[in-house]
Amino acid sequence: MSANSFDARSTLQVGDESYEIFRLDKVEGAARLPYSLKVLLENLLRTEDGANITADHIRALGSWNSQAQPSEEIQFTPARVIMQDFTGVPCVVDLATMREAVKELGGDPAKINPLAPAELVIDHSVIADKFGTNDAFKQNVDLEYGRNKERYQFLRWGQTAFDEFKVVPPGTGIVHQVNIEHLARVVMIRDGKAYPDTLVGTDSHTTMVNGLGVLGWGVGGIEAEAAMLGQPVSMLIPRVVGFKLTGELQPGTTATDLVLTITEMLRKHGVVGKFVEFYGEGVAATSLANRATIGNMSPEFGSTAAIFPIDDETLNYLRLTGRSDQQVALVEAYAKEQGLWLDPKAEPDFSEKLELDLSTVVPSIAGPKRPQDRIVLADAKAQFAQDVRNYVKDGGDVDEASKESFPASDSPAISNGAPSHKVKVTAADGTEYDLDHGAVTVAAITSCTNTSNPYVMVAAALVAKKAVEKGLTRKPWVKTTLAPGSKVVTDYFDKAGLTPYLDKVGFNLVGYGCTTCIGNSGPLPDEVSQAVNEHDLAVTSVLSGNRNFEGRINPDVKMNYLASPPLVVAYALAGSMKVDITRESLGLDQDGNPVFLKDIWPTEAEVNDVVANTIGEDMFTKSYADVFAGDAQWQALPIPTGNTFEWDAESTYVRKPPYFEGMAMDPEPVEDITGARVLAKLGDSVTTDHISPAGAIKADTPAGKYLTEHGVERRDFNSYGSRRGNHEVMIRGTFANIRLRNQIAPGTEGGYTRDFTRAAEGDGGAPVSFIYDASRNYIDQGIPLVVLAGKEYGSGSSRDWAAKGTALLGVKAVIAESYERIHRSNLIGMGVLPLQFPEGHTAETLGLTGEETFSFTGVTELNNGTIPGTVKVTTDTAPGEADNVRREFDAVVRIDTPGEADYYRNGGILQYVLRSLINK
Repeated sequence: MSANSFDARSTLQVGDESYEIFRLDKVEGAARLPYSLKVLLENLLRTEDGANITADHIRALGSWNSQAQPSEEIQFTPARVIMQDFTGVPCVVDLATMREAVKELGGDPAKINPLAPAELVIDHSVIADKFGTNDAFKQNVDLEYGRNKERYQFLRWGQTAFDEFKVVPPGTGIVHQVNIEHLARVVMIRDGKAYPDTLVGTDSHTTMVNGLGVLGWGVGGIEAEAAMLGQPVSMLIPRVVGFKLTGELQPGTTATDLVLTITEMLRKHGVVGKFVEFYGEGVAATSLANRATIGNMSPEFGSTAAIFPIDDETLNYLRLTGRSDQQVALVEAYAKEQGLWLDPKAEPDFSEKLELDLSTVVPSIAGPKRPQDRIVLADAKAQFAQDVRNYVKDGGDVDEASKESFPASDSPAISNGAPSHKVKVTAADGTEYDLDHGAVTVAAITSCTNTSNPYVMVAAALVAKKAVEKGLTRKPWVKTTLAPGSKVVTDYFDKAGLTPYLDKVGFNLVGYGCTTCIGNSGPLPDEVSQAVNEHDLAVTSVLSGNRNFEGRINPDVKMNYLASPPLVVAYALAGSMKVDITRESLGLDQDGNPVFLKDIWPTEAEVNDVVANTIGEDMFTKSYADVFAGDAQWQALPIPTGNTFEWDAESTYVRKPPYFEGMAMDPEPVEDITGARVLAKLGDSVTTDHISPAGAIKADTPAGKYLTEHGVERRDFNSYGSRRGNHEVMIRGTFANIRLRNQIAPGTEGGYTRDFTRAAEGDGGAPVSFIYDASRNYIDQGIPLVVLAGKEYGSGSSRDWAAKGTALLGVKAVIAESYERIHRSNLIGMGVLPLQFPEGHTAETLGLTGEETFSFTGVTELNNGTIPGTVKVTTDTAPGEADNVRREFDAVVRIDTPGEADYYRNGGILQYVLRSLINK
């Protein structure tokens, strides 16, 4: 029950139903707040308990100063939690482990139960092994079940063992698309109360639901577990950036072009840790599908959330997707009653403002390694010719054909054309072709970002149709895949008669899941992979996803580009980034005439006509009628019973993690860190994809050797993502991304370091070793570890294993120039101390090589209930090394809130929650 200090409890009548609500107008200053902060204010009013959430917190939010830097801490209690299976499996593993830990400490295991609705969608496990055939989907699903039987049995057990926990089985859709199409309530109804639907999710792209006016964002799995167990999310009241939209998109531009433009603008502006809120006349002209596409890429901007207020467009989408009349009426009545309804002419009080005229957006792609690196489509060929030189050791010949559109203004030192190294390849069917740098080897319509948007999906299908009618198809070296975010997509393709055309250009259905966007692109054809690796070709992928980081999409592919679904089809037809698809031919028609993109690009009217005549409410109600039941394969999985899990000692997928081993009821005091060595010294923009294990497991790595030793055949290794429930595999893959460059092991790429416990074995220094192997030696000798990093450390997906793996490797502290929000929080949640170099300083300016020993003093101030502003860092070169120099500097402590300090004092968030539940 709320303490109700502001007498905000009231009643809202909607039709024949009456709901308890907490009125925002009871708080002085509420009316001027941005939409997103009004949602937070209602959250505080409803959950006020006089202890964690007080009247002072509510007043602080009501009197929010838009220009102040964040300093006021509040406790946000999300209405629900959403998960995908890669991050969800370890969540359920941890909950199962907590039940045992509670039992061992004399508590009731049943206390470990979600207190807020938790929904998990299995979407990250399907791999696009098979493609280009009519039965590719069935084959991939069968392979998925074969590889993941243990994990799926475990999740089915969780569905029966835990209350308020539901699982959407494989082959259904992508979590964020299922969320907006079915799971999102917009206004929650629970225990007679009506209140804004809010959530946290174990995937950074949880923000897609912001397009529906639902406030939520991605957190690490450990934070999500705490939220499921009733722990509020500790946060500072954020700055809110107002992003004004005016005008309308021009014909020929897509939601993808728009979102890449917004991503570039907001990354340049700087919105890390802030809310972004869209307002203005242009919002009303932005379809719900486009809003969801924009919200989805909030992590690419760096913002915590990117939200649109509720309006008629929201209601229309809810009706279209089969929400009940009463639910739609409630959303409208509640939003209008609480001042949450969009006023297109309003100018709310924002901390900062940006503006975009939608009519200025032009066709774009982004790459070759970051989503914010937007390239105007007309400049893509020229930009590729410049960028590819960063990926080839020997430029070889210059491709003469690539010269014509290269900017004449470029430096004469840069060869006016792209490097070329043509290799003759024989396909499995006996045909021959030349493979060169820039070849598009993966063209994937994939990811929640765009497959939820019927306008860009229909546009892609119409491009395929017009291409087939002209006699075009994909180039033979292009792996083409279609992986929609829900079954609704294939339903409207079928109804519109477009599926056969997609099939004919190679975009056969491969699965309903993330596939290529998360690295589950599957292997390239053998002959392509062999040619790429033997000749070190810089080949490319083009995908309709949200992430294109190095090493993410496919281990054979060095350069990755984000593009709209219709452009993905176009690049599959062109087959190379060396083709300027805005001006050059994509191929020849039946009569030998060149076919240009303009010849097969659909008009806006054509797209709108298909959408209007094929997509209806019945498609959504049919697809989601029994969404949690699953197919016969799912229902046939045998599952254990009981409220504690029966761990299988032989399992290589699901193992009991060591987080609670030796844990006592009272935490040990925090200690200073002494005698630490550097495990990794890293540069700027090291992402959680670089840190957390992802993608394929190679046989000659520590993880591969572990699986081999446990009797797993190489063909059954599966991916790191699928084995996230086994900490033994995951710690062996932490910091092992093939593109990671550890500066203390120069000349290496991947999971390598220098092992200073074996210094005597090296010639003048420590030998190079796998990071995992070195960490074991340090742990055995009781030596703590530290990581040094540059700017934006931990950007990317909300990968909890980036923090879990770091902690289990024995890392006690990280010193970086700056952090992305989620990873910094996750480090604290695993008991790792995040520190920041002094303003204006880096590892280089401080003269740090990574060969020093580190000591950190002042950490013990946390035992006094305070958060020290800085800790003193002292470094010494190791005994016996030449030029022994002692350095000292004050590192900024990035424990930002008292709640985070509590987690760190307890050794992590899970330990804190466990002790709290037992003491209740």
